[in-house]
Amino acid sequence: MFNKLCIIGVGLIGGSIAKSARQKNLASTIVGFGRSEDIENLKHAKDLKIIDDYFIDIQQAVENTDCVIIATPVGSFETIFKQLKPYWSKKIIYSDAGSTKGSVIKAAEAIFGFVPTNFVPAHPIAGAEQSGANAAILDLYKNKRLIITPLKNTDKQALATIKAFWEDIGSYVSFMDIEHHDTVLAATSHLPHILAYALTDLLGRKDETMEIFKYAAGGFNDFTRIASSDPTMWLDICIANKGEIMPLIAELRYKLEEIETLLEDNKTQDLFETFSYAKNARQRFLEHLK
Repeated sequence: MFNKLCIIGVGLIGGSIAKSARQKNLASTIVGFGRSEDIENLKHAKDLKIIDDYFIDIQQAVENTDCVIIATPVGSFETIFKQLKPYWSKKIIYSDAGSTKGSVIKAAEAIFGFVPTNFVPAHPIAGAEQSGANAAILDLYKNKRLIITPLKNTDKQALATIKAFWEDIGSYVSFMDIEHHDTVLAATSHLPHILAYALTDLLGRKDETMEIFKYAAGGFNDFTRIASSDPTMWLDICIANKGEIMPLIAELRYKLEEIETLLEDNKTQDLFETFSYAKNARQRFLEHLK
């Protein structure tokens, strides 16, 4: 598919893209780009054969490249676009793996004054708690959803190529408008991460911390697993999408106050109905995944 694929940010997300692309023979050469402080991670990625080579000079990284995928925290996108601008080429297809799309579009507009037609915004709905090249997973995106959020002026051929790339990796590709994407992901991904961080922070600061964690059962581990995710990445996501997240926090606060009142007033039937509705709603969700 590509002669040379450049991954900007060879961590869990970017490294997993590179691994999948290599297995499926989607690129003859795969290179990574990062900052000077990323050099050890890039070296490690090359040692692991995730990438064929790496660069900290953006001009060298994109030279003779067919496709560039940005897989860094969304807060870095404006800087990345600024670095790419002098070497931006109509012959290259650009895409990303950012968890928010509105902020990515704003970053592009801030640097170019518009969104280049050969930039295809995308978001793989997959991840893990680890970070760095060592965390890259071969089948991370297999049978997972990949959302593309094209603009009206997005080049059709570039769009078709990125769609085919992700389908060849094994993802289920769907399309959304940018605003809808950020609304949906705020509810299904961003808010849950905030909840996991908040609960773990709350319990971690108690005097009896070790006893609490010692006797924590599987439910605690399941619920707080995502609190092990990269704080830098999730800080960027939450700031970038706070306009969608904050109203959800307000709704959740109201729901918790409602449950608190039911507990205080011993409204056992109402509590049971709340728990039952939630259980059934989750079951519907699980059945939808089949």
